[in-house]
Amino acid sequence: MKALYGQQNSPGEEMTFVFQERETLAATRDYDVKVQVRACALSWVDTKLLAEVQLKKEFVPVGREISGVVLEVGSKVTVYQPDDEVVGILPLDSEESGVCEVILVHEYYLVHKPEKVCWAEAAGTVRDGLRAYTALHYLAQVSPGTSVLVLDGASPFGTIAIQLAQHRGAKVISTAHSLEDKQYLERLRPAGARVIDVSHGKIDVAESCLEETGGLGVDIVLDAGVRLYSAEDEPASRSQLLPHKHDIITLLGAGGHWITTERNLQLDPPDSHSLFLKGATVSFLNDEIWNLSNVQQGKYLDILCDIMEKLSNGIFRPQLDEPIPLYEAKVSMEIVQKNQARKRQVIQF
Repeated sequence: MKALYGQQNSPGEEMTFVFQERETLAATRDYDVKVQVRACALSWVDTKLLAEVQLKKEFVPVGREISGVVLEVGSKVTVYQPDDEVVGILPLDSEESGVCEVILVHEYYLVHKPEKVCWAEAAGTVRDGLRAYTALHYLAQVSPGTSVLVLDGASPFGTIAIQLAQHRGAKVISTAHSLEDKQYLERLRPAGARVIDVSHGKIDVAESCLEETGGLGVDIVLDAGVRLYSAEDEPASRSQLLPHKHDIITLLGAGGHWITTERNLQLDPPDSHSLFLKGATVSFLNDEIWNLSNVQQGKYLDILCDIMEKLSNGIFRPQLDEPIPLYEAKVSMEIVQKNQARKRQVIQF
């Protein structure tokens, strides 16, 4: 039985991916669920975070968003029975690779998969759904009538964030990084998101958002990274598509929430003063926090259940690539690790 792992030999070196033959699984413990994996979504491996939480190891399990069928349960498992269909996210410290035919998972990392949701969609939506819920509900409290700016809305995360914000009654503005992205966003249903095409670098995002909101500014901003320095100090492709941090502060409304994925965000005193005058907040989006601390485990499982319910009801329509066979998993993971995949990559068994 093969499983996919990432290997990083030295700091700064690109991660390489290898299949390893696995021996038979360990015995099922009291709270373990043995799952036959039917689909596994591929996500970027955050080696810096692994090192910071002291989980650095030679071989890192790859593929954590899984869907599958329960084969066997531990003696104290009460929620699941054999043949149940489940979906979940393996924890950061998991020894199991999701790109494997059979794995062991603690029952508290799984939820039931609705029957009419296919394996690939379940695995491919659960991570982006969790990120969207974390950003819009627990960091920003989205509500009807609020305005939300989703940067790079055609990304897998951006797509789900737009759909969740619109479902909650928010007015959504999104940026598109190419003509193809713009056309994709305009075809999203329900329609209504205002799309700003930044692919040519001629559009001022701050000016467009202020115009769209009558000069009041945006209530919630979800970024996809920001420029911290002037254009000449950063690569052309990056500086062309990402807004400067000053642009985001400018377009943020009074009492607004800036949800950032930029872990090295640096705010100078003038930036902080502008945020103070607006009574605005900056929050960092790290969806791993749910598994790094089990204090809110029940709330976390409720989120996963709600994601599956919205997927089943057609509220979420994920941005997925065609399902990938197992033998192409290594190549696909290399593309994902280099941030070159525009759609969510899902391995189907």
